[in-house]
This record gives sequence, C-alpha cells and structure tokens, in this order.
Amino acid sequence: MFWCRNFIKISTATKAKSPITTNLILTSLSHFSTANQPPVAAQPSGLGPTKADEKPRVVVLGSGWAGSRLMKGLDPKLYDIVCVSPRNHMVFTPLLASTCVGTLEFRSVAEPISRIQPSISSAPGSYFFLANCTAVNTESHEVHCETVTEGDQTLEAWKFKISYDKLVIASGAQASTFGIHGVKEHAVFLREVHHAQAIRRKLLLNLMLSDVPGISEEEKRRLLHCVVVGGGPTGVEFSGELSDFIRSDVHQRYTHVKDYIHVTLIEANDILSSFDDRLRHYAIKQLTKSGVRLVRGTVKDVRPENVILSDGSEVPYGLLVWSTGVGPSPFVNSLGLPKSPGGRIGIDEWLRVPTAQDVFSIGDCSGFLESTGKPVLPALAQVAERQGKYLADLLNKIGKEGGGHANRAKALDFGDPFEYKHLGSMATVGRFKALVDLRQSKEAKGVSLAGIFSWFIWRSAYLTRVVSWRNRFYVVINWLTTSVFGRDISRL
Repeated sequence: MFWCRNFIKISTATKAKSPITTNLILTSLSHFSTANQPPVAAQPSGLGPTKADEKPRVVVLGSGWAGSRLMKGLDPKLYDIVCVSPRNHMVFTPLLASTCVGTLEFRSVAEPISRIQPSISSAPGSYFFLANCTAVNTESHEVHCETVTEGDQTLEAWKFKISYDKLVIASGAQASTFGIHGVKEHAVFLREVHHAQAIRRKLLLNLMLSDVPGISEEEKRRLLHCVVVGGGPTGVEFSGELSDFIRSDVHQRYTHVKDYIHVTLIEANDILSSFDDRLRHYAIKQLTKSGVRLVRGTVKDVRPENVILSDGSEVPYGLLVWSTGVGPSPFVNSLGLPKSPGGRIGIDEWLRVPTAQDVFSIGDCSGFLESTGKPVLPALAQVAERQGKYLADLLNKIGKEGGGHANRAKALDFGDPFEYKHLGSMATVGRFKALVDLRQSKEAKGVSLAGIFSWFIWRSAYLTRVVSWRNRFYVVINWLTTSVFGRDISRL
C-alpha cells in the first residue's frame, strides 16, 4: 500500500477546498487499507470559525421560498454563503399541482440552488451541503448536520459541524396531520416534487389496473376514486387540475373506465375561506360543474382503502391527497428557542431570534412573538419571499457596516423593521377558470375577479414569478405542448 500512503500525503499537502473534502478523501482511501496498514486517523470534520481577515459566513438552513430569496439577494463579496438543505433545488409550489397530471414537467418547477446563487458552486468559501441540520448551538455559533442518504445501498450518514457568523433558519414547516391515525402511512402530501411524482405514478397505475380483466365494479370505482382532503388553495387547485385531466385526457385515452373515475374534495369548513364570498361561490359552482364532489366533514381515521369521517361514514379511495395546512417540524420543536403562537420560532420585528445572538428565522418556521404586538403571518410563499428579500438587504447592510462577523452587530442600527403588505391571493379551479382576490384582508375592500380573464392573470402572474428564464421557457413550452397534444400520461 505504498502508493496509497503517498497519495494521502499528496492529498493532504494540496490545499483542499474544505476540511469536509479532505475528510471524505481520507475516509474513502481508508477502505483500501490492508491488515498490515493501519487505518487513516479520523480527522475533525466541519467548517471552523472564520478568521478576522476572512469574509464572515452566513449559514442558511433550508432551500424553500424564504431561504432561496435570501441567498439570491446576499452579496457574495460581503459573505461566504453556506446552504444546508435535504434538497438541492427550490420548488415553485404554485405550479406543483400541474405536474401531478402532466400539464407541466417536474423540472419546470424545480430551480437549482446553484442557479439562484452562483457563488455557492464557484466561490472558495461558499458551499451547498445535501444534509439535515440536527441541532443548533447558539453559544458556540455552531450547527450540527447529518448528510442525506437514500435507499439501502448508500453510504452511512456523515455527521459534521459548521461554525457560523450569521445563522438563518428557513427550514420551513411540515404538513399537518392533526394526529389522525393512518395519514402518514396512506395519504400523499403535495409539498415537494417527489410528492407530485408519487401522485402521478399512483394515479396512472390505478387507471391501468382498473382496465385489467376480472376487476370487480366496486374495486374499479375504489381504484379510480381520488379523494382530496383540505379545501385551501392547494387542495382546490389540485382538484381542478385533476378534473380537467379526467375530462380532457382520461375520457379520450381510457374510454373503458371513464365513467368510473371521480374526484371528492373533503373540507371541514368552507373551501377557500380566505377568499371573497362571491369568489368562493364561483369556485364551488365551477368545481361541481366539472364533476368534483364536495363533502363537508372532518376526517377521523384513515385506513388503507377508505377514509372514516366524524359522522361514521366511509369514503373509499384509490388515491388520497392530504392538503390541510402546515405545522412546526420536529427540528423546529427540538430547538431551545422561544416560540410564537402555534409553535413556530419566535422572532422580533427585524426577524431576529431575540434570545440568540446572530440568529434569524424566516418563512413558515417562524412567527412574531406576542411581545411584538404583531400577528403570526400566514404560511404563504409571498410572505416567505418578502422576508427573504428584507433579510438579505439587512444582512448586506450589516456587512457593509462591519458587523458581519460573530457578535459584531450588537451596537448597529438595523433600520426599519419588517412590514408585510398582502398583495392578494389567486387560485385556478380548472381549465380557463381562476380566482383573483386583490384585497389586503378578508374584511378589506378591493378588486376580486373570476373567470377566463382571471385565468390569464393567474398564468401571467405565476409565469413572471418563476425564478429563471430557463424555467419560464420550460413552463411556456409545456403549456403549449399540453394545449396542442394533450398531457403526457406515460408512467415513468
């Protein structure tokens, strides 16, 4: 193993990009050791504290709307940017429902982090780590991380630490199940690309299975019954996309089973409760007209083939999509930080965690503390994006004033606090039908539109919000292809 020892010497003598890179090389080479060759000694892993003559380091936990907008706005000349997230892309969630039925391809709604902030893949001190943060030590300014591994034939998870000068927790939230038995085991959520892929595969599988000879009428109806729980914008938009898919594509390509497939939307209260009453009634009318059955009820239990409602009735399903809002993740619950109402990380008017120096929190995982006198903002993309932009400007200001390193910003004036102004809400309810509510709140007066003109506004607005021109091009091409040739129903 003489060549191995020499190679290790050369590797360690060469200036590596990071301690983690060196550790991974040493660990990989250690697998070639023989009984006569002692294993390579374990090296301390992670990124240590920055020095006074180095750029300060901003560590961002998460790659959602808030974290991605923050990284886009940070000045790489002022900071080294390190992102830790279990996914290497941002998901454009408003168009995620369209990917479930083939209206859009999955890559059209996924934007790589390296395109959002190019310095992460090019600057010497900036990195992206595909990992989960497991703990935060605010005293030593460190985060503890563990790499993401998938499947059975993968490497053992690698644990490491990262020292930070400024920490931004933007890890998002998780789907709320309200402790209902069977939801996690049998339902599919709609928050990530892999959720949309699972929905699409399950839907197409059920369509093909229902056409197999020998399947009973009752089993056909169960397999082709799609149940959506949650009458918010996500649930309503998915129901509208699904009903449009059934009418436009299933009736043409699966004629043997077209009369068996149905969609049911279950909501405990009113659907689209934050919208204008006139728009809600319009949505109900359009969904009913397109074949969506609306059921008011509360889910009590979820079983492998049916849902039990609070009144005891059973709703059989072949596909169950759960979209009932979000709540704090186990990671957020584990942090010893103050909490806002609802269990989110408590923040002040400048998005700081007041009990931890140099720690900020934005997006769905954060909420204003009661002491601020401000209400907890809704878990919306526009809230997260606005917070990310504000915090990027604030951190750039701090960096220019010499407060970028740890514990250097105590005496700085942070300027104006964060203020959120609601720009309105939009939702599509099927082909050429959408709702646009531009009021700042449900009680306020403002413009509210419905119909085909609103549908054009909805598409135009979301197209302009897609992060890159590359993905805008993909979205437009997908829309044109679908309108001319129909949706892609290949089960890949």
